[in-house]
Amino acid sequence: MTQQMTTYSSTRGASPELSFADVLLSGLAPDGGLYVPTNWPGTISVDPSLPYSAFAAEVMWPFVEGAIPRDTFDALCVDAYGTFTDADVIPIRELSDGIELVELFHGPTLAFKDVAMQMLGRLFDYELAQRGTRTTIVGATSGDTGSAAIEAFRDRENVDIFILHPHERTSQVQRRQMTTVDAPNVYNVAIEGTFDDCQDIVKAMFADVAFRERVKLGAVNSINWARVMAQVVYYHWAVSKSAVVDGQPITVTVPTGNFGNVFAGRVAQRTGAAIDRFVVASNRNDILTQFFTSGSMTIGEVEPSLSPSMDIQVSSNLERLIYELLDNEGTRVAELMAQFRASGEVAFPDEVVTEMTAGWSGESLTDSETLEVIEATYDKDGILLDPHTAVGVGAARRELASKAGSRAKQIVMATAHPAKFPDAVEEATGLRPPLPKHLADLYERKERFEILPNDLSTVQDFVEAQ
Repeated sequence: MTQQMTTYSSTRGASPELSFADVLLSGLAPDGGLYVPTNWPGTISVDPSLPYSAFAAEVMWPFVEGAIPRDTFDALCVDAYGTFTDADVIPIRELSDGIELVELFHGPTLAFKDVAMQMLGRLFDYELAQRGTRTTIVGATSGDTGSAAIEAFRDRENVDIFILHPHERTSQVQRRQMTTVDAPNVYNVAIEGTFDDCQDIVKAMFADVAFRERVKLGAVNSINWARVMAQVVYYHWAVSKSAVVDGQPITVTVPTGNFGNVFAGRVAQRTGAAIDRFVVASNRNDILTQFFTSGSMTIGEVEPSLSPSMDIQVSSNLERLIYELLDNEGTRVAELMAQFRASGEVAFPDEVVTEMTAGWSGESLTDSETLEVIEATYDKDGILLDPHTAVGVGAARRELASKAGSRAKQIVMATAHPAKFPDAVEEATGLRPPLPKHLADLYERKERFEILPNDLSTVQDFVEAQ
């Protein structure tokens, strides 16, 4: 029986449809858009008693069908999630106020990015072996994507990986998890600028068709559809495991910067996960709160915070939601994105704002509010939160307070282990969370990285020189 081939289209409507395998290796579309399925699958229903790897294979299969044999795909899932330290892969804990924490940080680098990246590394390996070729991955990180990508792709024969991080704008643990990896195919670059600058350089590399072809460029940021796809799984998982009663509505709060994590939740929702509402949680860099409050966005200066992975002003994956809200009209998306880039601000049409506010809201917390959440949660529940998860918990508690009497179940995506941000946790609680055994000597390991200016041609020359 011939397998159905799932295809993908660009959010800007000017690039040809591609198969999953081509989208995997391409990352960004040639027209500057992001890939989404041309035809979305219907309701995905999975037995909640399955182990996570089998559950994941079931959820992701409609997105990869026709690109890889099913038995091979199942084996890749088993291999990917065998790297996690918790038997459940993604356990769920309930706080005393009823908020459920979905712990996404039990992978090799202690952050939610491992959930997708461990899968992505194996998918790249499979597809590159099938084609008998190699690729150069270039990615930007605000702290966690980089270490997760390096861990997933280190020492792989068909891949060279270059990760750009903002110089002196990550936590020391985040930086060292990247820069202490001694592998011949790993290159770390500290850019003298912000995460948005790093991300802009990566996007510009993809837009340079000649360079893209010369180095066989591939992407692992959440602009790559496969990253989003693998994150969809844990929303279905969380809903299937949640302690809801009598059709209780579910609100999911997600601390997010680049919008990839929470957009994966939207994909889960449209494929059957019983999620009624999303709360997008931000720190002082609150451009997403602007969007979900007013339907407009203005780019401001990126301000360093205690939750550095969210120190972002341009959230790439928001484009995927905008494409959906604009009824898949790629030309309108391209026009709005061009306006946003040219002027630094954009107001969205009334019909977009109306539809968006029905199922979404945004909240932002200051650093002091974040510390208060960490302290209060530890005092009441004995659980240490990293500052990003604390932003999510704080936003969820506001949602509970603003909707007194609501029956909604609050689920928060816990995105990082507290030991990745020990300074913030210690400031809030007086306790310094220790690193797990496999990272216990992290501060003694030798670092290897280059510091480069915020300049596209300089970074391109460095990549080609290696």
